[in-house]
Amino acid sequence: MDFKRILIVDDEPLMRDFLVETLQRKKYVVDSVGNGSQAIEKARSEYYDLVVSDIRMPEVSGMEVLEEVKKINIETEVVMITAFGTIENAVGAMKMGAYDYITKPFSADEIEIVVDRALERQQLRDENRNLRNDNNQLRNQLKEKYTFSSIVGVSDVMREVYDQIEMIAPSKATVLILGESGTGKELVARAIHYNSDRQNKPFIKVNCAALPESLMESELFGHEKGAFTGAIRTTKGRFELAHTGSLLLDEIGELSLPLQSKLLRVLQEREFERVGNPNPLSVDVRVIATTNRDLKEEVKEGNFREDLYYRLNVVPIVMPRLSARKEDIVLLADHFLRKYCEENGRHISGISDSAMDKLMAQDWPGNVRELENHIERAVVLCREDELDERHFSFEHDGVESVGVGGLEGVGPGVTLKEMEKQLILSTLTSENNNRTRASDILGISVRTLRNKLNEYSGEGIRVP
Repeated sequence: MDFKRILIVDDEPLMRDFLVETLQRKKYVVDSVGNGSQAIEKARSEYYDLVVSDIRMPEVSGMEVLEEVKKINIETEVVMITAFGTIENAVGAMKMGAYDYITKPFSADEIEIVVDRALERQQLRDENRNLRNDNNQLRNQLKEKYTFSSIVGVSDVMREVYDQIEMIAPSKATVLILGESGTGKELVARAIHYNSDRQNKPFIKVNCAALPESLMESELFGHEKGAFTGAIRTTKGRFELAHTGSLLLDEIGELSLPLQSKLLRVLQEREFERVGNPNPLSVDVRVIATTNRDLKEEVKEGNFREDLYYRLNVVPIVMPRLSARKEDIVLLADHFLRKYCEENGRHISGISDSAMDKLMAQDWPGNVRELENHIERAVVLCREDELDERHFSFEHDGVESVGVGGLEGVGPGVTLKEMEKQLILSTLTSENNNRTRASDILGISVRTLRNKLNEYSGEGIRVP
């Protein structure tokens, strides 16, 4: 238990004894001295949470004690004891930093209340300071986590990405990060935010492929109470939550055309309306968007607004495929090995040369995310002190992959539509109903996959 230490300063022995006895009953550690000089010496040699001092004392006054105590440790609280005739001095003492004063005569209850409140304020101040320190430490950790060194790679193409991040981060420009799934687009987005002047402000993410169109507008812009069935309270959207910070629009290519129009207005006017409220709200948000789709092609096909494309594409960053930066595979594999050994409490010294040759020989269509998944699985299954070639298996090694040969009822007479249905449902099952991963494997958008599943559901087929 952390006992609070109190120093009593009074030249009257009866008052000193009364205060010591009263405060010791409260389980405080109490020292006492009879004059101001002794009080100052005590404060210099020992730490006190609180000093209770009479104002009027010979030679060194209570005001001088207050001044010196605050010089020694500004965190020490001071309560002044005064007679009615010196209340003006007590008020002056509070201006000098005293917490409070109490006038003679006073009861034990009265002094206990004043002392308790003074120590409570000190504790709250300490807790607030600790919270600020914790927050600063967390911010520093986040900034360190998302500095360029956390994006693993030494290849020339990755060095170009680092250079772009360094130039882009301090600006206010909208950023469009392009690249296949699994290349690290979100990590780059976070690096941009945590190396900008918005680093201590919110970083909010919304996955445009994860929610149906009916919910996406409310998710982005918020809604008023009663705006639609189930809107039981007014709710802020992601743009409001990201005010003064950054908003990551992940997989922006999946956003519907009506919502694209509303997003364009936010980018142009810096204002939006909550669902159910026609009054515009102003917002200061830096937008960072990512996509694994060819937005130029989407514009040609009429799936993406050309004006929004140019509004987003102020500063583009193209993330390279892992097959284009194979010299980084050794570093990435070692990084993920250490990460998952720590997470799983494993002690694996490294990856054998034969296993590393096998990793280097892969095309990695799933890019860095696929490599990470293979390393994690190998770490979990490994019982030796080194990852070997046999800890890694790939489709061409004989592991059955999703394909026509693995589908039931596929043969002569089966229509292409039926084959497509079975392939989609089989791929979903193999990916544990993860629609984003399934759409990547099938080479279609999440929106297209969702529409196909809705179609199958309408036919009475149970879909995940």
